[in-house]
Amino acid sequence: MSKGKKIVFWVVTLWLSLGMVATGIVQLIQTNEEKSKMIELGIPNYIFALIGIWKIIGVAVILIPKCALIKEWAYAGFFFLMSGATVIHLINGSYSELFGPILLLVLTISSWLLRPESRKLHQLKQATL
Repeated sequence: MSKGKKIVFWVVTLWLSLGMVATGIVQLIQTNEEKSKMIELGIPNYIFALIGIWKIIGVAVILIPKCALIKEWAYAGFFFLMSGATVIHLINGSYSELFGPILLLVLTISSWLLRPESRKLHQLKQATL
């Protein structure tokens, strides 16, 4: 992996991590403003807190070395969370709230695509008969 690609990977991954931790903390704190947004979108408070916990755990998994299989699950979880948030905002017509989920979705995909070989899950080669 080139030095430039490695730098871009870490910038994207740290930006993704910052966004996920920040929104995860907000979801755990459950301010009145956030609670009213979630009620408006039809998301129960207990799900909201659980998503916050998953985001923080996912960031820890993505940042630690090795554990490629768990990293794949974390990236998949971020993808599902952010694509789901985008769809929920679109369905509810809250277009002004779309920037955050779309940005985190793009950062998730970018980080996953740019990850170094040491962070990838290698497929087992099938023996030919």
